Amino acid sequence: MDKRFEELEFKDDFMFGVIMRNPKYCKPFLETILGIKISHIEYPKSQEVIDLSSDAKSVRPDIYVEDGKGTVYNIEMQTTGNKGLPKRMRYYQGMIDLNILEKGSSYKALKKSFVIFVCIFDLFGKGLHVYTFENRCVQDLELPLVDDTTKIILNTKGTRDDVSQEMKRLLNFIDGQKPEDDFTRELAEAVQSVRNNEKWRLDYMTLQMSYQEKFEQGVEQEKIESAMRMIEAGKLSADEIAVYSGLTLEQVLELQKELQPA
Repeated sequence: MDKRFEELEFKDDFMFGVIMRNPKYCKPFLETILGIKISHIEYPKSQEVIDLSSDAKSVRPDIYVEDGKGTVYNIEMQTTGNKGLPKRMRYYQGMIDLNILEKGSSYKALKKSFVIFVCIFDLFGKGLHVYTFENRCVQDLELPLVDDTTKIILNTKGTRDDVSQEMKRLLNFIDGQKPEDDFTRELAEAVQSVRNNEKWRLDYMTLQMSYQEKFEQGVEQEKIESAMRMIEAGKLSADEIAVYSGLTLEQVLELQKELQPA
């Protein structure tokens, strides 16, 4: 969230979230990735707009859509490498299932689901453009579990000849290259349209302020916890604790009072 609004690209979380909330772009995006035709997609009400509440969990611009035929798609852009992504996908899958079961449905009503991460790096270093994971028997890889869950990791840095030209052009565009076909040109135009929209500019600024406030609160809490540990150790003066923790002397003295035994 440290980019200026005018510098946002399709691969940036905010821009990706805004554009993918339009079925005009989200539907062909999914069709290109999965190599299938989708009649239509539906957005749950919670996904119609970006939630700007103070709850950090609700400020996520990832995309959750359904196709009206019992299939759920969760799409998220990933611009920084993280070995924890596989477990993050597991968490997302669990949230999808829990959301369905919380509505009182039987586990038999769990929908077919795709959790899709679009990465601008090669998480596994194999050179594939697409890594698709399904649950299968370890002793017999030809035996699928058929739990209707699929996890897909897209890699814009792929080097193999393993996807269609249409898919390559889309991944190249996400990676920052110029549009090469009608769809990627439409996406480029959508990016410019969002940049020219004052409402989205204001929403982006609001999100930036929200993230900054949460960051500052976290830094302040770390200072307090550090000072508390030093006070409890009892080896430093209040002045020294203030210097080492980054708190003011007044804050340290107040903490000392609070930590005194009753």
